[in-house]
Amino acid sequence: MPEAILLKDVDNLGHKGALVVVSKGYLRNYLLPRKLAQAATASSIAAAEIAYEAAAAERAQATNDSQALADLLSSTTLTITAPAGEDGRLFGSVTPQDIADAILEARAVEIDKRKIRLEAPIKETGTHSVEIDLAVGIRATVTAIVAEQ
Repeated sequence: MPEAILLKDVDNLGHKGALVVVSKGYLRNYLLPRKLAQAATASSIAAAEIAYEAAAAERAQATNDSQALADLLSSTTLTITAPAGEDGRLFGSVTPQDIADAILEARAVEIDKRKIRLEAPIKETGTHSVEIDLAVGIRATVTAIVAEQ
């Protein structure tokens, strides 16, 4: 049975860069035409190992950067003003986009609004905790103070 190096993640087979043993027909008829794998030779195995180590170093650096950003954001308190009534209820709401804009203004860090976790839009003045997913397993909790405008 031939060995192959995966060029992309393949369900039920392995992740990118993995060395797998597959049947000749599967390699020839499925993996190679779709550019999902390449046949394993001594030189391609060595190149794949080098690329895998470089990717692992990049992932480690990205994780360190995300953790540093999480520490920075966790120490951040945002003040967001919005029009509100006398009872403290906002006329509109504070959305993840508003929080992302406040983070950009306060810390000059651009956060995608889809990474900001709110159970529901904030509709009252006061102090609220907002979770932000920065990377897999890394979250930051930002304190947002919503004040009447």
